[in-house]
Amino acid sequence: MAAPRRIGSPDAKNRAILLDAAEQLMLEEGYAAVSSRRVASKAGLKPQLVHYYFRTMDDLFLAVFRRRGEEGLRRQAEALASAQPLRALWEYSTDPAGTALTMEFVGLANHRKAIRAEIAHYAERFRAGQIEALSSLAERYGIRPDVCPPAVLTVLMTSISRVIVMEKALGMSAGHAETLALVEKHLRRLEGGPQPAGTPRTPQSE
Repeated sequence: MAAPRRIGSPDAKNRAILLDAAEQLMLEEGYAAVSSRRVASKAGLKPQLVHYYFRTMDDLFLAVFRRRGEEGLRRQAEALASAQPLRALWEYSTDPAGTALTMEFVGLANHRKAIRAEIAHYAERFRAGQIEALSSLAERYGIRPDVCPPAVLTVLMTSISRVIVMEKALGMSAGHAETLALVEKHLRRLEGGPQPAGTPRTPQSE
């Protein structure tokens, strides 16, 4: 039997360079432009190195997605542990930085089952962290679970923020100002106005 083909180290510098190149191609030209030859050219490396680090193009796409997914989970955890967790979660969810890449992966998921399954897996992890945090915040903020369960509040916040960001990317704006003003009104009622980044939690907020 033939020996399994060797795969490069996940911590190798060239692997990270290839991931950066693939991500840049997705953002600049869309996922359809990502091929082993185009990625290698973008990275300034030899094409055979792509398949030294990734057995298939699906493996490359998954590595790009997982890297950003893990970074997103860390950022969300930091937001939920901040002095104003609801505001931080809202600001994180309305950050347009990752929208374009997310939209490319959603489009790719329509054609690749492995990508679709991974998006669902990470989405569940994001949602679980949000529900856990908002469940502990509900009592502090006087949010009655029978009126608005934490799971429902999580879906509402993330869905509204996602739609606004995606619509802005398409050039839409109708209803955005009114929605943002309503969200800001409730955030101020629950957590007050925006505080400087890095503000520690007070004993009262624990």
